[in-house]
Amino acid sequence: MNTIFRKSMLSVAGLAFAGGVFAGPIAAHAANPVDGKPVAVAVQSAAPKPQGDQSHITLNDEQTANVKAIIAATKKAGLPERAAVISIATSLQESKLENLGHLGDANDHDSLGLFQQRPTSGWGTPEQITDPAYSTTAFLKGLRQVDGWQDMALTDAAQTVQVSAYPDAYAQWEQQATDLVAQHWNS
Repeated sequence: MNTIFRKSMLSVAGLAFAGGVFAGPIAAHAANPVDGKPVAVAVQSAAPKPQGDQSHITLNDEQTANVKAIIAATKKAGLPERAAVISIATSLQESKLENLGHLGDANDHDSLGLFQQRPTSGWGTPEQITDPAYSTTAFLKGLRQVDGWQDMALTDAAQTVQVSAYPDAYAQWEQQATDLVAQHWNS
């Protein structure tokens, strides 16, 4: 028998066997469903669990409106819930979800808005940065440029975009941000 033909036949036989091993139980199960009910499949979330001690604040109406604005901008950008969680946690750390204007001597340089973005660092004009939809879109643009952000620890993804003097501070808001996205994503 020709060597090439024999290797081809062995490859086809191997694929047929593997297909039968893997598809057989699924096909057999689908052909004889128990009580005609679909089978549940467990799916694990790729999002890491929150790191470290978690903080929580009670939100007022303005802060809740800002959460909804962040979620709306995330959806408009076509990004998943994880992007909204990272964005909200970042805003919780930077401004407690308050759209901050210039704070005078208490201001960190010229930082403004929900994400404390700086006009002098190229984030936009003061008017743009204090628009929740614009500032979120700017943050998300930065997040998209981070390779593997979807699977990173939240604090690492946020820090890569924000370049904060306190890189680990974002982690403390992950649970509240996750809860807020779960509460408002479909509302």
